[in-house]
Amino acid sequence: MARRARRTMLEKYQEELASVTSSISQYENCLETMREKEKQLKEQILMEKFKEVNELLEGQNMTLDDLKEMLSGNEVPEQIA
Repeated sequence: MARRARRTMLEKYQEELASVTSSISQYENCLETMREKEKQLKEQILMEKFKEVNELLEGQNMTLDDLKEMLSGNEVPEQIA
């Protein structure tokens, strides 16, 4: 049985580079997936905050326009005054 010729340093470096490049690619894909998940979670958090504000408005029998007026300081709605 013939033995394979010993690998040169160049061949070792090229194989290691291929391995590192492959690992980088995998991590980049994972990072992209995690960034998308982060974006989705931020959107869900924002939606939950809007739901809370909407529930508060409904509890006070107020509209979004009432809230806008109250925040701008123009007029205080009768329900709160």
